[in-house]
Amino acid sequence: MKAIAKLKSISSWPTLSLSRPHSLAPIGSRNVPASSSSLLDEFTNFCYRRDLPRAMKAMDAIQRNGIWADSITYSELIKCCLARGAVEEGKLVHNHVFSHGNEPRTFLINTFLGMYVKFNLLDEAQGLFDQMPERNVVSWTTMISAYTNVKLNDKALELLIMMLRQGVVPNMFTFSSVLRACDGLSNLRQLHSRIIKAGLEYDVFVRSALIDIYSKLGELQAALSVFNEVVSGDSVVWNSIIGGLAQNSDGDEALNLYKSMKISGFPPDQSTLTSVLRACTGLALLELGRQVHVHVLKFDRDLILSNALLDMYCKCGSMEDANFVFTRMLEKDVISWSTMIAGLAQNGFSREALKLFQSMKDSGAKPNHITILGVLFACSHAGLVEDGWYYFQSMKKLFGINPGREHYGCIIDLLGRAGKLDQAIKLIHQMESEPDAVTWRTLLGACRVHRNVDLAIHAAKQILKLDPEDAGTYILLSNIYANSQRWDDVTEVRRTMKARGIRKEPGCSWIEVSKKIHAFILGDNSHPQIDEINKQLNQLIHRLMGVGYVPDTNFALQDLEGEQREDSLRYHSEKLAIVFGMMSLSREKTIRIRKNIRICGDCHTFAKLITKIEQRTIVIRDPIRYHHFLDGVCSCGDYW
Repeated sequence: MKAIAKLKSISSWPTLSLSRPHSLAPIGSRNVPASSSSLLDEFTNFCYRRDLPRAMKAMDAIQRNGIWADSITYSELIKCCLARGAVEEGKLVHNHVFSHGNEPRTFLINTFLGMYVKFNLLDEAQGLFDQMPERNVVSWTTMISAYTNVKLNDKALELLIMMLRQGVVPNMFTFSSVLRACDGLSNLRQLHSRIIKAGLEYDVFVRSALIDIYSKLGELQAALSVFNEVVSGDSVVWNSIIGGLAQNSDGDEALNLYKSMKISGFPPDQSTLTSVLRACTGLALLELGRQVHVHVLKFDRDLILSNALLDMYCKCGSMEDANFVFTRMLEKDVISWSTMIAGLAQNGFSREALKLFQSMKDSGAKPNHITILGVLFACSHAGLVEDGWYYFQSMKKLFGINPGREHYGCIIDLLGRAGKLDQAIKLIHQMESEPDAVTWRTLLGACRVHRNVDLAIHAAKQILKLDPEDAGTYILLSNIYANSQRWDDVTEVRRTMKARGIRKEPGCSWIEVSKKIHAFILGDNSHPQIDEINKQLNQLIHRLMGVGYVPDTNFALQDLEGEQREDSLRYHSEKLAIVFGMMSLSREKTIRIRKNIRICGDCHTFAKLITKIEQRTIVIRDPIRYHHFLDGVCSCGDYW
């Protein structure tokens, strides 16, 4: 399209008096007849009063008279259309402004661009953008941001290149938007370099966006470098770095910066507290999470914060606190319901999870794929084969949700635990998508429980094709061979591991005492109280043997993920953590332990007996689920 003559820049406009909007000159005819003046005044007043029906009628009248209002008045009318979701009315305003060859200012065209973007009408926005005779930085930034928001990252980056070629200089909002479109480190580094050349690296929004995207790509050192370049004078930048660290499971550093943020005089807001709760969740720091809860109360039951708080309590294994938060939430969304259902299931309260799912449906809330995942997990870990199979088969029909890999994984786990291995492998072959390593690991775990060596070997081979460095699979396969007395195969597995430099991950357990984290690792005697802990542990094992405890050497033979030798069976990390908890916490305090690998059967029996003879409550969180031990019984019902 042939470009029309360029209009004056915004800076050259006359000063506008918003106290009398009708006094502004129209964008079309500059000499409005007296007879039409009242029509224009009427239209202008309706626009500023946000009276949409009357404004639209008045707009028809001024259009018939061949007159137009000023750009600011139309921008007010467009705001009114946006507030009411009036798409068709917005299009009518667009048609009116461009009627009879009228040529609106770039400012007003940008306003229409923003309107179409907010109405999610990107085709209309792009069409208008393509026809603009003059595009300024606002025009380009609006479109770049629009494509970024809908994840059309290539299009957003392409527009930035076109913008630069046309000599339009990006501003801080352009860079903040386009940075979110970077899905690779190469593009990000090029953009970062251009930001530095533009002198915008210290802008609050740009720094925040840089930190966010570096964190998203897992480049935490780069994110910290951006943060540390200058002492931050804005909480937005603090929130970005704390959130990035928390999302990348660097909870310790996130919490350290949270403390520094408060010392620097920046009070936490909802965004800060959400990230801090995420850090507490990752580290299972229940006591610190409870302290954050106090700050959350200041924000009048914010839904996002309440959901984060609920998630933290569920994943720290405190279902009493989780239930307290959930029952007092004035507003619940699908995330609230799904978090509580999954929390109950993971903590061993499967039937309660299914009852809550029924309550969710009764409330009218619509489940999503995460909700159904929690329901299937509940069925799997309670051995409810018929219920799980029903929900799996009917999830599409009842809730419009197509089963994904994770749903298949849950139902395969359910069938495998129940010993229905033939059905499990059949289902794997029926999956629409290719089974991943997690799916095959699920089957491998079931084969170990039910001692199906041939199927276990098949599953292990599939895993190692997809993930050749998976130490856990080698260990589990070695353990299966050992239990079947296939020592040559055990030797071959160990030889392969050695040749590839694969080492088994040592078992590690963490316990929080007096707001400090104490870590215990097999073979590590660095804890200052380790001698006393070992002494107390040996005495405790002796007492337990008096009531029938016999160490299960099946778990000393190869063990699941790292504590194999028979002489180390009694020094598994969770046993050390339990004893330290008993030494450090009063009897009424729950001993809460987080473990990096699956709890072994011997330690499971050990924990049950401790709670019975010592009248203690123990909660152990491993990567699979939570075990609540009380009075000699575990919430998992010995089904894990």
